[in-house]
Amino acid sequence: MSNSSKLRWVGLVFISIAVSLIIVDSTIVNVAIPSIVDDLGISSTEVQWVQEAYTLVFASLLLVFGSLADRFGRRRMLLVGVVIFVVASVAAALAPTGGLLILSRLVQGVGGSMILPTTLSLINATFRGRERGIAFAVWGSTIGGMAAVGPLLGGWLTTAFSWRWAFGINIPLGIIIVVGVLLTVAESRSDRAERIDGIGAVLSVVTMSTLVFGLIEGRTYGWWLVDTVPTLGGFTWPWQLSPVPIAFAVALLGLVSFIAWGLHRRRRGRSTLLAFGLFGITSFRNGNIAAMVVSLGEFGIILALPLWLQFVIGFDALQTGLILLALAIGSFVASGVAGALSGRVAPVWVVRAGLAAEIVGVAGIAVVIGPDASWVPLLPFLFVYGLGVGLATAQLTGVVLADVPPSEGGQASGTQSTARQLGAALGVAVLGTVLYSSTAGILGASLADQGIPETQSDQIVSSVVDSAGAAIAGLEASGQSSAVADAAKEAFSDGTRAAAFTAAGFLTLGLLATISLGSAASAPTRRRDEAEPSDRP
Repeated sequence: MSNSSKLRWVGLVFISIAVSLIIVDSTIVNVAIPSIVDDLGISSTEVQWVQEAYTLVFASLLLVFGSLADRFGRRRMLLVGVVIFVVASVAAALAPTGGLLILSRLVQGVGGSMILPTTLSLINATFRGRERGIAFAVWGSTIGGMAAVGPLLGGWLTTAFSWRWAFGINIPLGIIIVVGVLLTVAESRSDRAERIDGIGAVLSVVTMSTLVFGLIEGRTYGWWLVDTVPTLGGFTWPWQLSPVPIAFAVALLGLVSFIAWGLHRRRRGRSTLLAFGLFGITSFRNGNIAAMVVSLGEFGIILALPLWLQFVIGFDALQTGLILLALAIGSFVASGVAGALSGRVAPVWVVRAGLAAEIVGVAGIAVVIGPDASWVPLLPFLFVYGLGVGLATAQLTGVVLADVPPSEGGQASGTQSTARQLGAALGVAVLGTVLYSSTAGILGASLADQGIPETQSDQIVSSVVDSAGAAIAGLEASGQSSAVADAAKEAFSDGTRAAAFTAAGFLTLGLLATISLGSAASAPTRRRDEAEPSDRP
């Protein structure tokens, strides 16, 4: 193996660490959330926004930075993204209020949206043939593995030190990435990159932000008429109609306008933010649809499970991370399996096997969840779920980008990353709403059956839901009837179970969506890919 070839694989290590930076941060936060709730006193809606502020900006800007990376240099964009991400992490670690923490997460989303598509396009431009399949397997399995190593690391940092160190850990990681990438990764860009579509960028951000706002705030402000009057500073919402349906209408209008504007620019031969031309490639089009639906189911359970383990079962953050380590082990096992199968088994069949494993894992988790559940039966289902995530993530990326010319790698990887992040954002919003709405309805009915007055019942329900479950411990310690605390534990368990079954339903839809991939991804090797010229300078 030549020195340049060895250097490419060393560079892949640092590219994978860059992916780990954004994935670990996202999952670390899930385990740290209970401590953040206790320390900063944030509400359940703010809990969702701590997650969604990051995911929303992340998803909204992926297309923009994927295209900018093609034009100005992918390695350069990756390095700038890492620096922004680390600076925002410092701000998050020092945040004195929930609002400032959410603002820091917004800036982190900007950095993350620079990192993810550039890692994909760098791999796409650097590796060919079977090597590319192996590289994508490493990249994808890193995502799956880090999604679970994050909770373990976050649990240890939160328990031994403070939740603030869950963000501080990004500083040494960022330094390692910057030095490693400068030494081992060659710059690449597309000769055909054009001026960025600014109007398309604005329309994409408006569409994403209003859609996610509606999904998260619907249970707070009302899905049609106002339940809670929105206020912002000195402004008070003046109408009976909730802002949520208005947000959905703006999102729909923004989506239609984005597509119409993009098609108009394409007819005029100008660059578009979304790779409309690439949707003529069957594997790219159908693979993106499958990726979005799959992500709907993959990320929601990672939001709900740590809350349930800590606030209902009573584990601390480190114990929660240790339990979720089973998911990481499954993903790392999938790394070896995916690498061994690359070039031998059709990628679409690996994706289907992975999705089937995810469905079994998530449904199994839903079955064993309960207020008196043991952690032991969770482990095999978490392992199976992690195995599925590793298989499906690695190979689905390869399927989506397999027939994409390297010169369009940045825009293509930005598009497929956006599909995933759109699914993830919707998944967290939808499954979070399922979790809290189910908990509220079940707990309200249970307290009514106990004969508790409606006013008192509403206060208890609000305290449990608004605290994302943190108030359950207070109910046990307050001297109230143990039946109230037991009802709260039962309701939060049922809400978590409903979220898990909903996730399994989305994953089932994702599995069905892979049927549309058909023969587009049936070839275990792609000889034409090996012959493609590189767009590296």
